[in-house]
Amino acid sequence: MSRVYDVNVDEIRRLSDQATQQLLNRPGTASSARGGWMMIATILIEAWDLYAIAFVLIFIKTDLNPTAAEVGLAMAAVQGGALIGALLGGVLADRLGRKRVFIGTMVLFIVLAIAQAFVQTIWELIAVRILIGIPLGSDISNGYAYIMESMSKGKREEMGSRWQFMFGVGEVISIIVVTAMYVAGVDHAILWRVALALGALPAVALLLGRLNLPETPLSLLQRGKFVEAKQVSQQLFNDPLDMLPNHDVKLPRAKLGDFLQVIWADPIKRRATIFAWISNACQGAEFTAWGFYLPVILVLSGVGVSQNGSITGTNIVTALIFCLATVSGYVAPLMLPRIGHRGLSMWGFGLAFVGLILGGIAIHFDWKIVIVIGACILMWGHYWDASNGMTIASMVAPTRFRATASGFGYVFVKAASFFGAFVFPLVSAHFGKAGATFTVAILSLIGFLAAKFILPEIYGYVEAEDVSASGSRGGGVRGTGI
Repeated sequence: MSRVYDVNVDEIRRLSDQATQQLLNRPGTASSARGGWMMIATILIEAWDLYAIAFVLIFIKTDLNPTAAEVGLAMAAVQGGALIGALLGGVLADRLGRKRVFIGTMVLFIVLAIAQAFVQTIWELIAVRILIGIPLGSDISNGYAYIMESMSKGKREEMGSRWQFMFGVGEVISIIVVTAMYVAGVDHAILWRVALALGALPAVALLLGRLNLPETPLSLLQRGKFVEAKQVSQQLFNDPLDMLPNHDVKLPRAKLGDFLQVIWADPIKRRATIFAWISNACQGAEFTAWGFYLPVILVLSGVGVSQNGSITGTNIVTALIFCLATVSGYVAPLMLPRIGHRGLSMWGFGLAFVGLILGGIAIHFDWKIVIVIGACILMWGHYWDASNGMTIASMVAPTRFRATASGFGYVFVKAASFFGAFVFPLVSAHFGKAGATFTVAILSLIGFLAAKFILPEIYGYVEAEDVSASGSRGGGVRGTGI
């Protein structure tokens, strides 16, 4: 039989903060590493969905006869849906917990990925792709919160910065599969449908792998579920959190309106978050405005196109470029202990700027080999500059707002990606491919300057909320126990 008793919220918060600090500074276990991989693997699925459509766009045009504006919407639709998903998923994950959200998002993605294969009009495809963006955006915001709360210091930063490595793997796999179906002679009207629907397969595998993952102890702490938090903490960190009471406590929910106030009250949180937003926006537009359209740029520039019009050579060149980019994504987290987040971002945006300028010049003068070199430099730099924006936004946020902060940070990626995917064809049509490329280079320069002048070095940072700066959290609460 349960009994109800009064507890002091200030004391409970003090114990909860003590437990949080203790876990954030402890080494993780094999279970915590597995959970991190299960979360970051979402990027592979997103990369498949985003990049597969770039390779089958030419077949979609033939089959559904879209206008130029409809093509732009079809390419950008997922980004728009992810805007909604990032905000909604972050708030729900902070309110309901991480596990409910990451199971629900995978189920929804699987259904919608398969639905793409059965659309009959371009507007049906656009509608489905807007919807499919919602679970993708939600899962990213929730997944980064999970990584930051379930892994040890240093390891969580490395895992979060593997974003681009996983993205590169997904891109290369999509290129290989689409090219294999193309070479095998699969009917083009069927090929693009199968290519888009195949994203459901890795999503099913990921769903099955996540079923046994626990909730994060920090999320449980913030919701007063101390009994389960102690159990999960033992599993992930070998720490029973003996300072906590052996019963659950009903705590008041964090107010969403306090999120920005808390971030702004601390100079490190404020500067790091502002940089993360700028970085996410610049890298999101940087990639979708040029890297996303790379296959189209190479085809129109005649790179890898055979005399009979086959694009197999172009796909191979693109695959090799993304193989190099994947290596860059793998190296980026390894560089963090040496050059920190600030150095990684400066090198990344700097190289991307050089690659875009070189690529624009090469496109103007039709230097095919230099176009490829410029693309390689851009991709190496991009896979560095895009690796840590989400990590920074997530790691400096208080636990009670972490998924919200991750989702808010991801909004900048997706808003910029939507803008880049939709606008780049229009800018290219007006200024030419070279002029559009030079325009994109401005984004890389902005990212470089933001890293140099705004971002404080935060490698190894452990979040600690200044309660006095963000307002009192005192008051009485009631708890239940057995």
